[in-house]
Amino acid sequence: MEQEIILNKENILNELRKIIDPEIGHNIVDLGLIYNVDINNENVKVLMTFTSPFCPAGEFLIDSIQQAVKQIGGKAEIEVTFDPPWSAERINPDLRAAIGVEA
Repeated sequence: MEQEIILNKENILNELRKIIDPEIGHNIVDLGLIYNVDINNENVKVLMTFTSPFCPAGEFLIDSIQQAVKQIGGKAEIEVTFDPPWSAERINPDLRAAIGVEA
């Protein structure tokens, strides 16, 4: 019998960590692309950004997030913002150190 995954922020972020930004090669959570996750029953609102407004992987990332949330029983609404704009400071400090990026 398949175990039902509880729809909470931690589980959603764990699913989103499986999504790798194809340009940078690391997951979108640790890269700091996810600004907020809001849950209302099965509705999940994800506030996110891209590394640049012209990100060629934008549609891929949005589709991947929708599929990841659906996989654990939610319905995703994705809002993309550039306020504040993404910068290397948003990258998880451990990842920053591992890839040699300074904030």
